[in-house]
Amino acid sequence: MTATTDGSTGAPPPRAASASETDTDIDTPGVAGVAEAAVRATARATDFLLSRQDAQGWWKGDLETNVTMDAEDLLLRQFLGIRDEKTTHAAALFIRGEQREDGTWGTFYGGPGELSTTIEAYVALRLAGDAPDAPHMAKASEWIRAQGGIAASRVFTRIWLALFGWWKWEDLPELPPELIYFPKWMPLNIYDFGCWARQTIVPLTVVSAKRPVRPAPFPLDELHTDPRDPHPAAPLAPVASWDGLFQRLDKVLHGYHKVALKPLRRAAMNSAARWIIERQENDGCWGGIQPPAVYSVIALHLLGYDLQHPVMRAGLESLDRFAVWREDGARMIEACQSPVWDTCLATIALVDAGLPADHPQLVRAADWMLGEEIARPGDWAVRRPGLAPGGWAFEFHNDNYPDIDDTAEVALALRRVQHPDPERVNKAIARGVRWNLGMQSKNGAWGAFDVDNTSPFPNKLPFCDFGEVIDPPSADVTAHVVEMLAVEGLAHDERTRRGIDWLLAEQEPNGSWFGRWGVNYVYGTGSVVPALVAAGLPASHPAIRRAVAWLEAVQNDDGGWGEDLRSYQDVPGWSGKGASTASQTGWALLALLAAGERESKAVERGIEWLAVTQREDGSWDEPYFTGTGFPWDFSINYHLYRQVFPLTALGRYVHGEPFTDRSDTSDTTAAPVKGS
Repeated sequence: MTATTDGSTGAPPPRAASASETDTDIDTPGVAGVAEAAVRATARATDFLLSRQDAQGWWKGDLETNVTMDAEDLLLRQFLGIRDEKTTHAAALFIRGEQREDGTWGTFYGGPGELSTTIEAYVALRLAGDAPDAPHMAKASEWIRAQGGIAASRVFTRIWLALFGWWKWEDLPELPPELIYFPKWMPLNIYDFGCWARQTIVPLTVVSAKRPVRPAPFPLDELHTDPRDPHPAAPLAPVASWDGLFQRLDKVLHGYHKVALKPLRRAAMNSAARWIIERQENDGCWGGIQPPAVYSVIALHLLGYDLQHPVMRAGLESLDRFAVWREDGARMIEACQSPVWDTCLATIALVDAGLPADHPQLVRAADWMLGEEIARPGDWAVRRPGLAPGGWAFEFHNDNYPDIDDTAEVALALRRVQHPDPERVNKAIARGVRWNLGMQSKNGAWGAFDVDNTSPFPNKLPFCDFGEVIDPPSADVTAHVVEMLAVEGLAHDERTRRGIDWLLAEQEPNGSWFGRWGVNYVYGTGSVVPALVAAGLPASHPAIRRAVAWLEAVQNDDGGWGEDLRSYQDVPGWSGKGASTASQTGWALLALLAAGERESKAVERGIEWLAVTQREDGSWDEPYFTGTGFPWDFSINYHLYRQVFPLTALGRYVHGEPFTDRSDTSDTTAAPVKGS
C-alpha cells in the first residue's frame, strides 16, 4: 500500500514500509531485469527531454503555484482600469477549474483549503461575473465565513480588498516609506529582508502611505461572519512577547501616519520610486518574479506615472509574459519563470544519462548559459561591496539578484559539457566559484541570495504574514555549493570544510536534512548526501549511514518516495511521507547511489518504480507540488522536475557516479572534517 495524500483531512498517511519489510510483497524482475528496464527508460527520457529544448538552447517547464497569482492579476487590471473580457474569461476559466469539491482553493495539489487563497479566487470570479448565489460560489462563501471571513485572512489579501474599499486601510498593519532611509546597520532596514520580500515591501510602503480606494464593483458582505461588524478588533498579544511588542509598534506607526511631515513623506516615496525604477530589468519586470512587478506597477501609478510611461508600459508587458495559455482557453499566471535553473538541471541529467558531452544540443545549452552570466553588481553588493560580480540568476532577466544555488548548479552543468571554447567556460566557472565563495555566511553555510540575511525582526512584523521574509543559509543550497567546490578541486579548501561541518551539524536526529527550496526532507537529504560524498566523505561515514537508513525507512510500499508539504508543519506526522512522485524518487535515489547503495533492494525497487511509471513518450506525470517557495506558505510544481531528476537518477544507476578526481587547486591549508 502506497502512502497517499488525503486532500480532505489533515491526517497523515500510514507509515511507509521499509524495503526490508516489503521484499516479499513485490514481484520484481530481478536485478538484471531492472537494469535492462533502466536502460530503456533512460533512453526514452533522454529523447523526451531533448525534444523539449528551445532553439536558443534553454529548457523551461511551467512553474505552477496557486490561483492567487491569477486573482491578483485580475484585481490589478481592475484597479488600473485595463481589465478586458478575453483576459477575464480565460483567468476565470482557470480559477474555476482549480476549485475543489468542498468549494475551496488550496495552495498545492491534494492539500487542504486555504482561506486567503479561497477569498481571492472568489473575488476574482465575482469580477468575472459569477453570481454569489451560484452553487460553486455559495459553497465557497459559506466555507470562508466558517473560517472567520475576511477578517481572518492574511495581510496581503486584505490589502487587495482595501484597494476597492472592501477593507479599511486603518485596520491594516502600517509600513512607512521612510523605511527606505534606514541605514543598513539599523534593524528592519530594507536589506534585512530577503530579496523577494524587499522587492515587494518597498513598493507596498508607497501603497500603504497613499491608501488608494477605487470604486467597488459590488459588495462582499457574504464574506464576513457578521456584515454589521466586518472589522472585529483582535486582542493584543502580551506586551512581553515579540508579537505583542510589534503589535504595539504598529499602533505607533499608525499614529505616525497621521502626523508624518509631508515633505519627508513625499521625499521618502520619491526615493522608493527611484529604488524601484533602478531595479527594473531589461524585460520590464522586477526580480523576474510576478508579485514585486504587480506592486511596483501600482506604486508607480499612484505616484503619477501614466500607463503609457516607458517604465509602466514595459512593466505591464512583462506581466503578460507570465501567462501560460492552455489548449482549453484557460490562462494560468506563473509566479516566476525558471529557464536558467531548468537548463542547468537538464544539462546535468542528459550528460549523466550518457549523452555525449559534445552533443550539439548540450553545446547549445552551454552557450546559452554562458550568455546568461551576470557581470554587474546587484543588491548582494550591499553586504559584499568589494566582491567582484559573477554568477547566474534563476530567470531570463534578473541581473539584480543572481543566486548562489543557480550559480553552483550552472557550474556543475558547464563542467560536464565538452565545449569548443574551454577557456571561455573555465573563466565563467572561475568567476562563479569566486562569487559563491565570497557569498559564504559567517556560519560557514550559504543562503540563496544574500549573506547573513538572518535578522529575527522582519518575520515578527504584523505586516509580514505571507511567508518567509528572510534568507538564512539552508542545507540544500549549501550542499550544492559544496558539491560544486569539490568538483572544482576545492574539497580541502578551508571554506569548503566549514560548509561540510555546518551540514554535518544540521543533520536531523533521524538522519535526514531539512529542505528549504524543495519538499522537504527527501529533497534536503537528496542534495546533501551526494555533496558530502563528492567532497570526500566515505560511504561508511556515520552521517551517510544515518541518511541511508532514513531513506530506506520512508520508502513507500510501491518502491517510490514521496513527501507531502504538510511535513513543514507536522514533522513527525509527514516527514518523508506522501504519494510517490518521480522527482522525489529521483532525489532519494541520487542520495542512495552516491552512498554506494547501487546493489541494494531499496535502489532496485526505486529504479523499477521509475521504469514502470514512465509514460510511453518518456515522461512522467506528477500533479504533486515538490518545489518550495516559502515552506508551507507558497508551494511550486516545477513541471520539468518530473523529467530531469528521474533521468539523472536513472543515468547514474546505468553509468555510475559522474564525478572524477580533480587536483586540489586551493592554496589554503586543508582543515579536518568534524566527525570523519
